[in-house]
Amino acid sequence: MSPGSPAPGSAAPQCGECPGSAAPQCGECDGEKLPETRPPTRGWYSRGYLPHLDSPHVIQHLSYRLEDSLPTAVLERIEAAIRREIKDPKTRDIELRKRIEDYLDAGHGSCILREPPVAACIVDTWLHFDGTRYRLLEWVAMPNHCHVLIEPLPGVALATIVLSWKNYTARFINRLRGGLPDGAGAHGQVWQREYWDRYIRNDQHLAAARQYIRMNPVKAGLVKTPEDWPWSSAGMGIRRDA
Repeated sequence: MSPGSPAPGSAAPQCGECPGSAAPQCGECDGEKLPETRPPTRGWYSRGYLPHLDSPHVIQHLSYRLEDSLPTAVLERIEAAIRREIKDPKTRDIELRKRIEDYLDAGHGSCILREPPVAACIVDTWLHFDGTRYRLLEWVAMPNHCHVLIEPLPGVALATIVLSWKNYTARFINRLRGGLPDGAGAHGQVWQREYWDRYIRNDQHLAAARQYIRMNPVKAGLVKTPEDWPWSSAGMGIRRDA
């Protein structure tokens, strides 16, 4: 583990009613308790050209970003340029993702995830249900966005997992910055409402996703080696095999 890295399970604030529990999914004091009948996973579905698959034990590369990291006007300009330049819908989707990632890596917006208490809260929230709702394989909290590689376990839909991460960390961020009172702070006020997901097709795709996540801080010019970025699986010295 790198100097300054959080100890797993210790970084986020204690909920009080559930001593030692740091993540939103403890439920009793956070208002995020899951219903007795959890929503089923979606299976195959589409949010555009590329297909999506929400199913247990299908490894997923997930990304989500801060609300202020990519203004609507900027996104519309990127999309318009891609429509002019590229005819193939699949290629458009791939290029759109690349240009969004490049824009995020340039460090736009408040970049509040750079603050150590916030980054520690983000990581601790991912770690909290590792092994119960999903297997956590790789992760990185960048200054204005996050990448997580997980293998979902049976019983919880992918959207529910991401929503719980966003809701708890939004409340933590708002409290830390003197924003909204406890119990307020829906995820959309801190996080962009949508998230990006891509199911892992094969071993080659898995290796590429791992490499991208681990190298993202280096690509963005934040550190020289992946191990130098403490808010990541590389920086914490943790690697989980699929």
